[in-house]
Amino acid sequence: MQVTVSPAIIKGTVTANPSKSAMQRAVAAALLAKGTSIIRNPGLSNDCLAALEVAENLGAKIKREHDYFEITSNGVQPFYDEINCGESGLGIRMFTPIASLSSLAITIEGHGSLTTRPMNFFEEVLPQLGVKCSTREGKLPLHIQGPLQPKDITIDGSLSSQFLTGLLMAYGAVAENATITVTDLKSKPYIALTLQLMAHFGVQVEEKNFETFHFGKKQAYNPCDYTVEGDWSGAAFLLVAAAVAGKAEVQHLNVASAQSDKAILEALEKAGAHMMSGVFTVNIEKGGLRAFEIDATDCPDLFPPLVALAANCKGTTKIKGVSRLAHKESDRGVTLQEEFGKMGIQIDLQGDIMLVHGGTGIKGATVHSHNDHRIAMACAVAALTADGPVVIENAEAINKSYPEFYDHLALLGGKVAILA
Repeated sequence: MQVTVSPAIIKGTVTANPSKSAMQRAVAAALLAKGTSIIRNPGLSNDCLAALEVAENLGAKIKREHDYFEITSNGVQPFYDEINCGESGLGIRMFTPIASLSSLAITIEGHGSLTTRPMNFFEEVLPQLGVKCSTREGKLPLHIQGPLQPKDITIDGSLSSQFLTGLLMAYGAVAENATITVTDLKSKPYIALTLQLMAHFGVQVEEKNFETFHFGKKQAYNPCDYTVEGDWSGAAFLLVAAAVAGKAEVQHLNVASAQSDKAILEALEKAGAHMMSGVFTVNIEKGGLRAFEIDATDCPDLFPPLVALAANCKGTTKIKGVSRLAHKESDRGVTLQEEFGKMGIQIDLQGDIMLVHGGTGIKGATVHSHNDHRIAMACAVAALTADGPVVIENAEAINKSYPEFYDHLALLGGKVAILA
């Protein structure tokens, strides 16, 4: 699919899409609970749909209503010996330990960029917990056979917090007097989100400095009613669009959320955007934008919208955390450099630092998403202040996380032309 976004003034109100991070965790918790859970305001992105399919294959029965999902489960009792996590990094890292709770030999697959992501973590960790595990030279497919036997363990948290999320959720169903110790943990806010959601489903974890996670007496997930909050990752693009090209109100955003990507507010403030936040809404208006510095190590998904923002700021913006970008849907540091370069924006990569030279004017161009949803959205936002239309190829990549994005951009006044 090809999408052309032309320069436009942004104005209006829009509701943020549901958080895929919260949605996928809720689906996993509902699978682990014995009984019927209700998930309201459910996400319908590809990653969310993949999570629902995995949960079904692992034993849950799912009834899909207009504005909620009803998930009935009796714990992990796989219907099949193979599951497919689509292209979801969180999905495979979270559901692999959960699937390991079963004694059935299971093959775990994925597609797209997921087939190139490293899976060595599981080969190193799961055998310590009594799970047979093998990969194809550190890549998919994964072959596992449990059941997982929780015990005290130390893991490396430097690659992704998502591996820890999977272990925490699996331990929550079976652990008794066991501690997970983590070194060099990245993206701590995502673990806070995991713990918050586990607590909602009745499982408490004793956490100290995001270094130790202790499970005392054996617990069980309780079925419950859960409403998925708005997604700060996706909303970041709308907030930046307003900051660079007009003004907007984005609703259904919890400013007290544990989602790490609400750090976009810090960046917008540093850049000089005019901003007013309520409890569940954010108003943004364009101001005299200036270069800023921010550490995005704990929120690497913000790099694309931050680059779109920085391109419109006078001066050179400095963003830390480039090392977190290599194993995304694309090598995002290099991809941002390449695609924004086509639009006349110079980006320098210096180790863990990205320098974005803004204020030089964005040029109309033809760009490519590299099948990366966040690259497509960043280019669309940059197009709003370009000197001509920006054509985005492979624009359907947004379906991974935010299928409504182009519709929401148009609702705010964006000039979006879609060619199927």
